[in-house]
Amino acid sequence: MAYKVAIVGATGNVGREMLDILAERRFPVSEVVPLASSRSIGQEVSFGEKTLKCRHLDTYDFSDTDICLMSAGGTVSKEWSPRIGAQGCVVIDNSSAWRMDPDVPLIVPEVNAAAAAGFRKKNIIANPNCSTAQLVVALKPLHDAATITRVVVSTYQSVSGAGKEAMDELFAQTRSVFVSDPVEAKKFPKRIAFNLIPQIDVFMEDGFTKEEWKMVAETKKILDPKIKLVATCVRVPVFISHSEAVNIEFEKPISADEARDILRESPGVLVIDKREPGGYITPHEAAGEDATYISRIREDPTVDNGLVLWCVSDNLRKGAALNAIQIAEVLMNRKLLTPKAKAA
Repeated sequence: MAYKVAIVGATGNVGREMLDILAERRFPVSEVVPLASSRSIGQEVSFGEKTLKCRHLDTYDFSDTDICLMSAGGTVSKEWSPRIGAQGCVVIDNSSAWRMDPDVPLIVPEVNAAAAAGFRKKNIIANPNCSTAQLVVALKPLHDAATITRVVVSTYQSVSGAGKEAMDELFAQTRSVFVSDPVEAKKFPKRIAFNLIPQIDVFMEDGFTKEEWKMVAETKKILDPKIKLVATCVRVPVFISHSEAVNIEFEKPISADEARDILRESPGVLVIDKREPGGYITPHEAAGEDATYISRIREDPTVDNGLVLWCVSDNLRKGAALNAIQIAEVLMNRKLLTPKAKAA
């Protein structure tokens, strides 16, 4: 079976990553169609050894397309995803537009693949926020073993999570610092080069940011509504990969050694945890990799049944593009989606 796949937002960071991962994982495609806005029509993107030209989203007919990988932001997704789904094409959306819709499954395949079967209500499946995706991959096996009651997470999120303009701004500001030019902030509210910004997304009335709210709401929807979670999300001057310091409280006792053994056997996880200088993962090393890396697993002496760990993952891959294609693989492997060409 081979599927016709369209990618909306094919010229962006995540869209290009989706094209690369489709080719790397040899997802069975009959055709890949890159779609973009009017300003990017005709722009070329790579798919394996092929070069494809972007077509216009506004004029594309989805009636013979099986899967649409949507990575063009919430506004575009809100307008287009229902229209695409109505043509019988399943949308796997990377924005926040549909994540909390009760009729749209929010899926991380290592955690809740079975829930993907609910896509038929709207023909839409949502990808979680990048910082949530890696967190729940780490939490799921530990929750199964000892039942998580509370999580405190501090994130160290790379600029690629804010798009290509943010990456360009970090590069330009870093250069300006070195050559003693004025440092100009456009994409971020403050300078990001050699600095940290304790704000991701807009502030809400309770003082938390929307990014922090997303982590709470999405973790509850994906993993367990009973889990209490609080987050502080920080932008750091790193190009790719998000890092998280995670404090976890459990209902049942669990030791660091037990957690380490459980995580080593868990899907999508790689444990690198040596108690020596350099015996842990950093965002630089995780960039370009598929795994969610776990390091520095230790017991928290300040609470009963507590653990602390360090979690790092490439936000463009597991946090976005890879997770979307893994969802497509779930649809295929569980026989939830038959290609239209074969059905005809």
